[in-house]
Amino acid sequence: MFGSWIPRCTHPSRSRAMIVSWNWLKDYVDLKMDPAEVELRLMMAGLNHEGSETVGNDLAIDLEVTSNRPDCLGHIGVAREIGVLFEQPLTLPVAQPNATGPATDGQIAVRIECPELCYRYTARVIRNVTVGPSPAWLADRLRTIGVAVINNVVDISNYVLMECGQPLHAFDLAKIRGEQIIVREAVKGESFEAIDHNAYQLEPGMCVIADQQRAVALGGVMGGADTEVSDTTTDLLIEAAEFAPISIRHTARKLNLHSPSSYRFERTIDPEGVDWASRRCCELILDLAGGELSSGVVDVGNAITPPQPVVLRMEQLERILGISVAPEEVRRILTELGNQETQADHNAVQVIPPSWRRDLTREIDLIEEVARIHGYDKIPEDVAVPMWPSSYSDAERVLAKLRRVLTAAGFDEAITASLAPPEWSDRFSPWSDRQPIAASMPMKGILADAPNDLGQADRVRQSLLPSLLEVRRYNESVGNTRCELFETAKVYLPGDDELPAEPWTLAVVSSGEFYQLKGVLERLVATLDPQAVLDVKPATQKLLNPDRSAELHLQGRLFGFLGELTPQAAKQFGLRGTATVAELRIAALEEISVLVPQYAPQIAYPAIDRDLNLIVDEQLVWTDLKATVQESAGELLEAAEYKETYRNVERDGANKKRLLLSVIFRSHEGTLTNEEADQIRDRIVAACDAAHGAKLLA
Repeated sequence: MFGSWIPRCTHPSRSRAMIVSWNWLKDYVDLKMDPAEVELRLMMAGLNHEGSETVGNDLAIDLEVTSNRPDCLGHIGVAREIGVLFEQPLTLPVAQPNATGPATDGQIAVRIECPELCYRYTARVIRNVTVGPSPAWLADRLRTIGVAVINNVVDISNYVLMECGQPLHAFDLAKIRGEQIIVREAVKGESFEAIDHNAYQLEPGMCVIADQQRAVALGGVMGGADTEVSDTTTDLLIEAAEFAPISIRHTARKLNLHSPSSYRFERTIDPEGVDWASRRCCELILDLAGGELSSGVVDVGNAITPPQPVVLRMEQLERILGISVAPEEVRRILTELGNQETQADHNAVQVIPPSWRRDLTREIDLIEEVARIHGYDKIPEDVAVPMWPSSYSDAERVLAKLRRVLTAAGFDEAITASLAPPEWSDRFSPWSDRQPIAASMPMKGILADAPNDLGQADRVRQSLLPSLLEVRRYNESVGNTRCELFETAKVYLPGDDELPAEPWTLAVVSSGEFYQLKGVLERLVATLDPQAVLDVKPATQKLLNPDRSAELHLQGRLFGFLGELTPQAAKQFGLRGTATVAELRIAALEEISVLVPQYAPQIAYPAIDRDLNLIVDEQLVWTDLKATVQESAGELLEAAEYKETYRNVERDGANKKRLLLSVIFRSHEGTLTNEEADQIRDRIVAACDAAHGAKLLA
């Protein structure tokens, strides 16, 4: 029964423990060897031995099971490991209960309304059972592994759970209203009383098992108090199901309600073991509690997806492990672990992994299986394994430089989800005017503390900025007002092809002003290519302040967007103040990057600078003026730096502004004189006057 017992090991550091009974293991494999030898071999094969304890005439062995091995969260899985390690045959119960009653589907109906939360649900009916104490052998085995003994029906469901790792639940059939089971998503605010007799407030995204009137179980986590088995129960509904791991994990953590069932469903169960566990449970109930099993089973949900074949090349074993293993031994190990051999010769073997080993999908997975069963201790410490040095790709090196520049400037890197609410694409989508791609599996709760209608993300994002602005909003809500963030990730832009374009993108959110962030981006470009030209043009993004925004071009191509949010945009994203943002194409940085360090000799002669205050038309932008300055100054110009903009309508007239800039001159051949610097300055002023009507303010 879901959550009807608490394992002996409840300390957080021991949450991955599996306690097995020595006497229980003997049902499946011949244990003629010493327990200490078994514990050592299991530990060397990946099931770390945490300790053992004598309980009555039995031995409780505490093993650590890693998250990729849920098949070992039952005695059969551990026995299979022992059988392969010691070359002993594995004996499993047949699980063929005698069904003499009427058809099950005429007594109970099952409907799954949330197939994304519950993949499969099976139900069997047993009538006229006698609920009472469990026999000594069953009670002793449960006590050995720290499971509370309740009654024969509950104990059998716990026994089968700990036998094969498949959670089950037994309902009092008489308390199921309407002769119907409905597997559905919880309703927001729905109350549920579990068998621990605590009430829980449920939320959408949680899976509940309900009858026609109310929830009777929290799917995969815990049964309900209303339908639990008691001494007066005579008719049973036996449930065995497969639930979505992510949903179970979210539910258990949200409600702080963890159980042995949720622990296993979180790590996935064997889909082909669902019906076996149901039959095994019914078989034991008929033996120990009597009753009549109805014929057939109600089985609804998705079809089981068969595992794909995996090929292991024998030469790869020696290349990776450094030792050779006989092909016959390789085939024995893989077969006894449950793999179905489909092709084999001296060069390679092809197998179909068993349904309980979802972690076996690649050749390297099979190599690891051979290594751990054959014995890591058989691999010499000085074995020669061929190795080749790895190197970063150019794209990775560009990203590394990018991260160094931004973190040095005080920014923190963020990672956000690739899905977003549709409202975000409406607010800012600079790269595409098409509708964003809808996701087949939406995410919920992407907005912390947001209304439910905005909490669902069902669109693939076309920009990183809305996600970063949400991170900024959340930080402000918890008192972190200075939040400098950047993120590098893909955006997904629909096109004419079946698949979208997926360009790598950089997004930045800053508390600083427009020119501060512009300076950071200029430093980023200069770090990758000191000679690159970053041009600034007017931007027309509705999210950005038209007076404090720009469209960025790099080497003549569109590079990105930069600007301060409008007050309305800041309000839309729930910000307490404004922010400056930028979004850039990383591919443009890769194209201009100079990744080999360059040497430039230090000039031994001093520089001379001149400040210019030019009256220009309001429409003139700094980029155009800078280009004229650079072209007219010639090779002696070292830098042209913008200082500030000033407007005086009374003195200069309407639609005029003053641009203050500084020009720096330096020669490689000698010290410039003031007269030479003044000549270059006069040439710049004349060129700006001819090109833009600029007047030097005396």
